[in-house]
Order: sequence, then C-alpha cells, then structure tokens
Amino acid sequence: MARNLILSGGLFHDFAATSAALAEVLAEVGVESEITEDIAGALSEPSEVQLITVNALRWQMAQDRFADLRAEWRFVLPPEARTTLLDHLERGGGLLCMHSASICFDDWQGWSRVLGGCWSWPKSHHPPLGWTGVRVHGGHPVVDGLRDFDVVDEVYSDLDILPDVRPLASSNGQPLVWSRPVRRGRVFYDALGHDTRSYENEVHRTLLQRAALWLLKRPVTITE
Repeated sequence: MARNLILSGGLFHDFAATSAALAEVLAEVGVESEITEDIAGALSEPSEVQLITVNALRWQMAQDRFADLRAEWRFVLPPEARTTLLDHLERGGGLLCMHSASICFDDWQGWSRVLGGCWSWPKSHHPPLGWTGVRVHGGHPVVDGLRDFDVVDEVYSDLDILPDVRPLASSNGQPLVWSRPVRRGRVFYDALGHDTRSYENEVHRTLLQRAALWLLKRPVTITE
C-alpha cells in the first residue's frame, strides 16, 4: 500500500472533514494517508512517503483585509520544508495539491513554479459557493473517458497560471485541474474540494483516484 502524507489545516474551510474525505477516496485505490496540521514539523526532515498532498490554507496573510487576524494564523514555510518538498519530487515522488493549495506558501517564490500557478491578490477571486458545471478535457490518462459533471464547489478564477499549463478540466472558462512533471516527480493540481460535497461526486472521486495512481506512476485503470 502506498503512503500519503496529507498536509492539512487553515482558515475558512473545514479541512479536518475534507482531508478525511480525501483519505477515504484514496484508500479505495490502495493509498494509506496520514493527516497532519503540523506542516513545518512534518516537512522538517526527508519524507519517506510516496505521495504528499497539500489540502491547506497556510500563507503569510499580508493583505490589508487580513490585518486584524491573529498573528499565529500567519504562516511561513521554513527553508527545510521547501527542501523536503523539492527532494521528494527529485526522488520521483508525487505531489497532489487541492483547492486552496494555490494560495499557500506565498513566501516561497518557487511554489508557483512547482504548482504551475498561484492565487494573485487582488486579481484572483471566486464566485459564491454553489453548483457549477465542470467540463472535462481529454488527452491525459487521468481524465480520458470521464464525463462532464456538476458539483457544489468554488470556482477559483483568474489565477496566475504558467504558460505551459494545459487544463484537464475547467468551469466557465477557468482552468481547474492540471498536471505537470517537476524534476523526476509529478504534480497534480485540483482547484475543487472546498467542502465534503465535492468529494461525494462520483466523477470527481474517480478523477482523484486516477490522479493518485498517475502520481504514483501506476497504471490508471479506474473507470466510472
């Protein structure tokens, strides 16, 4: 069974619930997950897992709108944690990044180059949480054969995305899902996943299971 470390926690989301839901989805394809909110501690030494997942909202919160929030909620990713993530990819590991991972680690300029994009204040935004139609594009084993689907979620919009990113799924013209090789490893970003309703959708669950297998460099054999 492959081992997965889920880096969880932060503001404005029920990360305990979504991380547990994600762990349950991935367990169905033989991925055993450990969940932690101690991101710096978990990444303070070399990783022994095959997959690392970022399901968190941890960033500097330097924008004026967050000036009144407590200082202990502000987060800076230590240099050794950055090294652990990069070494994990250098060894061929997989990195699954969910929803608000595009807002995380804004003190690290290299994070957006790893992920393939990032939230840009104040340009980036999202409509209110609600039903949205997700269009699935072909040309990649994670999404080939999957149908379009409707889900209750947030549509992250107007992210800063690198020119080489090709969306595997989108909503209202906004790229939501993509994959990319980084060093000897693989990265997969899924902007969906605001709450557990997103993980109840069967197509989304299948997409995530396929993504995990692809990140682990295993055959992608899961069908709807």
